Formats: sequence, structure tokens, C-alpha cells
Amino acid sequence: MTITDTHIHLYSEDYDQDREELIENAFQQKVKRFFLPAIDSQTTRAMYNLQAKYPENVFLMMGLHPTHVRDNSESGGYEEELAHVARQFEKKKFYAVGEIGIDLYWDKSTLKIQQEAFSWQIKLAKKHKLPIVIHCRAAFDEVFEVLEEEKDENLFGIFHCFTGNLAQAKQALSYNLKLGIGGVVTFKNGKIDKFLNEIPLGHIVLETDGPYLSPAPYRGKRNKPEYVVKVAEKLAEIYGKTLSEIAEITTQNSKDIFKI
Repeated sequence: MTITDTHIHLYSEDYDQDREELIENAFQQKVKRFFLPAIDSQTTRAMYNLQAKYPENVFLMMGLHPTHVRDNSESGGYEEELAHVARQFEKKKFYAVGEIGIDLYWDKSTLKIQQEAFSWQIKLAKKHKLPIVIHCRAAFDEVFEVLEEEKDENLFGIFHCFTGNLAQAKQALSYNLKLGIGGVVTFKNGKIDKFLNEIPLGHIVLETDGPYLSPAPYRGKRNKPEYVVKVAEKLAEIYGKTLSEIAEITTQNSKDIFKI
């Protein structure tokens, strides 16, 4: 049995004190594949170092996170950050463009440039024939608006940390996206557990989003790589499957997306 975590920030400073121990613990729980999303240029080196240390287990994405799409920054603004993203594809192999999207929870004033950066990165993904991994917070309508413009046979990927309703889930699927399901599915007020069984399991992938969004009973604490098992166990309950079946199906779904 192999469990795949399709979204974890393993390079985060939150893991600096015990990263190797946490990864080994995850291995013991059969969690053996980790897909790492990029944030901005400041995280690139740490991502590369981790992938070099665990080349059989760590797979990288490259992109600019929507909360780091800013007019003015020390690195020269979001245009320079996007240029950094483009340059990385000339140097290294990536398995997705991500995480990208729109986040209006923290700052609504940057919506226009977030939309521009999102569209630009979707086009980059199409150029490289790669999936996109979408971050959406308080911005379903705005994300769907961009996806509607970009929708074609070359658009595919994962709607990371899906927290919407059934109608929004079906709309996401219409863009050839799988749903990234994490700790929220275990929350008492998470809501998605109430309808998820109406979504075929072939459209679901597992994630932690560590170090964020720990599943119950660890909610509010640092998320650990091994906790993706708690997500898988909840899905086994929802779909009436064994843990092994959930692991097998969702790992195959991740292989269909990332081509590895």
C-alpha cells in the first residue's frame, strides 16, 4: 500500500527541527509520495534541497502563490516573481504549475493582478503540458471566471483544499480538475463530508497541506505528513471502502494527474 500526499509544504520552516523524523514516520505509515507546491522565489532553494535528499519520494511543482502576488516587493514585484517561475522550467523538471489561483481572504485589493498572474500561469502549464494546482480562498466565483476563459482540452489539474459545496465541486470537475481533499473533511463543521460520496472516488486525491489544516483530532496543531492517513481513513468511512482501497485509488488518481 502506498499513500500519496498531493500537497504538502515539507520545506516549511515549521518542519526545520524534526523534518527527517517526520518523513520517516510517514514512511512507516505507507505515506511515500509527496508533492510540494511552490510559494515564491524565497522557497525555491529549500524545495530543491529537499527533492535532492529524497529523489524517490519528493516531487516538485513551480508557481507563484496568489497571496504573494503583490505590486511592490523586495524581489521586484509579481512580474519578476513570474519571470523567476518561468526560468525554473528551463533548469529543472516539475510535475505541476502550482500552487496558483486567487485568495481574497487576506487582500481583495490585489484581485486584478491575482487574476492576471493566475491566467499567465495556466498558459504556462499548457505550454509545458502540465497540470495546475489551484489555491482558492474566498474566491470561488473569481477562480471559476478565469477557468471558464482558459477551459480547453489542455486544462487539467487539482482543485487543492476543496472546501466548497456540491455544485461548486461539480463545476470544478467540469474543468477537468480533481478535488484535493485534506483535513477539512474530518472537521465537524467542514460540510464537505456530507456530500462527498456523490463525487466519484476517481475524482479525488489526498493531501495534508501541512503544516496547515491538521485533521481531527489534531485540528489547530501543526499538521504532520503522517496525518494524511487520517484523511484517508475518513474517506474510507464516507465511501464504504477499506483504507487500502482508498490508498490505491487516490494514488492512481495522482499518477493520472502528475504522470509519475
